[in-house]
Amino acid sequence: MAKSALLKSSIAKKVAMALSGLFLILFLAQHFFINSTSVFSADVFNSISHFMGNNPLVQFVIQPILILGVIFHFIMGIVLEYQNNKARPINYVKNNGAANSSWASRNMIITGLVVLAFMGLHFYDFWVPEMVYKYVEVNPLDETRYFAELTHKFESPVRTAIYSVSFVLLSLHLWHGFNSSFQSVGFNNKYSRSLHTLGYAFAIVVPVGFIFIALFHHFNH
Repeated sequence: MAKSALLKSSIAKKVAMALSGLFLILFLAQHFFINSTSVFSADVFNSISHFMGNNPLVQFVIQPILILGVIFHFIMGIVLEYQNNKARPINYVKNNGAANSSWASRNMIITGLVVLAFMGLHFYDFWVPEMVYKYVEVNPLDETRYFAELTHKFESPVRTAIYSVSFVLLSLHLWHGFNSSFQSVGFNNKYSRSLHTLGYAFAIVVPVGFIFIALFHHFNH
């Protein structure tokens, strides 16, 4: 009975983590779309950023949900990793993990923690200054400041390199995470293969796109 309850609890946690991961993937796609406009038009990027940064629904509803989603996703990942390790207290003499699983699937906690650290840097670089600008210093609204702030961040080769490496690790995290999320919620039908392909494409295209944006602004500032 106890084992059954424990199993159900573990499954519930995996489903909750999967759903939070899928939610964060939607945010990542939206964030990528907005940032990509900075490559083509400073005016368009400024307009979208101003709307997102001053829309009450985004600021006071969606943004807090997003922050809580990030915290929940990574805490749940750590909890599940701890439970998995606890369930396997005896190490095998020889463990050839590469024989039946990918590097990404065996190191989700590592890539996840690195991505979490990067998100902390990202919040420090963009979100904190935005909050200070609007609510601490209470500066007048400037609808044209966003592009200059973005490109200024990528003047530093060190910050650009950290940004790029972080997205490589995010790609590895997404490579396994996207598809395992659908598996965790029980989505297994004739569309599964197409979703797997979509997941792998997303795991490559979006992180590479973010890296391209960073390098583009670094070399064109």
